[in-house]
Amino acid sequence: MAATMTAHRRPGRLALVGGLALALGLAGIAAAWADAPGSGPVTVEIPIRYSHYERNEVAIRAGVPVTFVLRNGDPIDHEWIVGEAAVHERHRSGTEPVHASSPTEVTVAAGTSAVTTVTFTKPGMYLYICHLPGHEAYGMVGTLRVTGG
Repeated sequence: MAATMTAHRRPGRLALVGGLALALGLAGIAAAWADAPGSGPVTVEIPIRYSHYERNEVAIRAGVPVTFVLRNGDPIDHEWIVGEAAVHERHRSGTEPVHASSPTEVTVAAGTSAVTTVTFTKPGMYLYICHLPGHEAYGMVGTLRVTGG
């Protein structure tokens, strides 16, 4: 006599897995809404590694304060200078070894983090660049898109 095996399924297990997936999906959507530009304080992390900004494109809303956390994972110093073309031209030929007085001009020492808060009032496209010798040519450039408020 041959034995037959019947698979027994628990009907609640599929519902539990489906419910968990739905809950996680909704949590992800809620997190995306919470981080949406204009919905409150905004924090943007920009890691630096191998003389590159690992986040080289950022979009924010005009009029919203944004805290930038710049994490330098390299064994050498870097800088984060954001602005219009004239700002970058000045820094390409300048001799400022350290920046401390402007929230849009930040020095990030090797292996450290720097934090700055900026409110951009004018929509547009801005670049952020490390102007230390050779860094821009090596590709240490990012784009900041400021949309209407």
